[in-house]
Amino acid sequence: MNGLRFVLGFSLASLLMVAPVFAESCTDCHRRETPAAVSQWEKSAHFPRVDCAECHGDNHQQIVDGASPVDARVCGQCHQQAYKQHSASRHGLSLQAGWGCTRTLPDPDKRECRFCHEEGSTRPKATVHCARFLTQTAEMRSIGCNRCHQVESSCASCHTNHLTDLEPLRRPEACATCHMGPDHPQWEMWQTSRHGVLYTTMGDEVGPSCQACHMPGGSHDVSFGITLTSGMQPLDSELITKRRAEMLSICQQCHARGFAERDLASSDAVRVQSVALVQQAMAIIRDIDDRDLLVPAPDERPPHPLLGQQLVLDGQMLYENYSHIERLLFKMKKYDLAKAVKGAYHQNPAYTHWYGNAELKLTLVDIEAEAARLRERPFVRPQNQGAETSNPLTEIETELQVLKKKYDRGAINAKEYAVERDSLLDRLQSAER
Repeated sequence: MNGLRFVLGFSLASLLMVAPVFAESCTDCHRRETPAAVSQWEKSAHFPRVDCAECHGDNHQQIVDGASPVDARVCGQCHQQAYKQHSASRHGLSLQAGWGCTRTLPDPDKRECRFCHEEGSTRPKATVHCARFLTQTAEMRSIGCNRCHQVESSCASCHTNHLTDLEPLRRPEACATCHMGPDHPQWEMWQTSRHGVLYTTMGDEVGPSCQACHMPGGSHDVSFGITLTSGMQPLDSELITKRRAEMLSICQQCHARGFAERDLASSDAVRVQSVALVQQAMAIIRDIDDRDLLVPAPDERPPHPLLGQQLVLDGQMLYENYSHIERLLFKMKKYDLAKAVKGAYHQNPAYTHWYGNAELKLTLVDIEAEAARLRERPFVRPQNQGAETSNPLTEIETELQVLKKKYDRGAINAKEYAVERDSLLDRLQSAER
């Protein structure tokens, strides 16, 4: 009785007062076509009160065509508190960054429209686009992107379709489908941390799981205690204060507050140091681009799906149709940074140091070496063949052009620009004598 009241929000009395409603035409057919689905439904807390049409609707052709999804709003009609928590959390909001409008692609999938539009409306619910999503094939978008990023609109991403048993959801394996891999290996770093080892060997009374730290008490607010965006940038100060207090309340169940505060402060410092290394690498590549040494150059590539033919090194950075030095930055920015920072917050020394910090620094060495090679032996584009490349006057003029580009994009301020420009002009005058 308590389980039914918790899962469906109905009291036992209300269940007894309402006669069971069955979609006989559904179950008769699906006992033959998809017997496991019917069996799972009959063993679930939804049976017998919630029948097929309650969730799927009664237009069979739309269901077959995939045009009538059971999205989170359908579940939220009964599970109102869980839906409200989910919608306000990172699962309900920020994963829109995994999508992008596909209407101009050669292979648009109309089912993808519902990510950003209400049925029958052209008004977008979200204006966030993901360049990497837009460069993928329809098949890759479906299997490699949306299987995780549909968590915003699909409760089945975690709960599955017809089962309502909550026990699998209380285990960290439920999170591993999406929270693993080179760009966000939370599963691997937790599993091999002291917390994960204790959980595996002694259970959740000793070792905290993903749910214990980020979904305490069965909450659907998976943002609990998290102070950073997915791009490793801090949230606003007021929210950071709130979220840090939340995380300390979890840590204090096992650790002294001072110990937890020091550990989290160290992780904060690792984040700052790691981001600084990535920013150093980005500055090197922008300098190479200012010198027109990237091969292929941004204006020689297929246009970036959002920003056209320009250098893109931010969160919309692609991993195709670009130079080797940019490929090194992608690894550093997308993989190594996540391992160093998230490894620190998940108390995993190997991920923090060897998989993260060491790889950040080693990759920066590679980027510096590649930049030096490009500067010393510049590629001369066909339109510039025969141009003077070793004349001191030409070199100083090139430096002046590079300096102007840095100033125009805000890499240096007006005072810094003036000082460096005057120095170069003095050198130019000396060379001309």
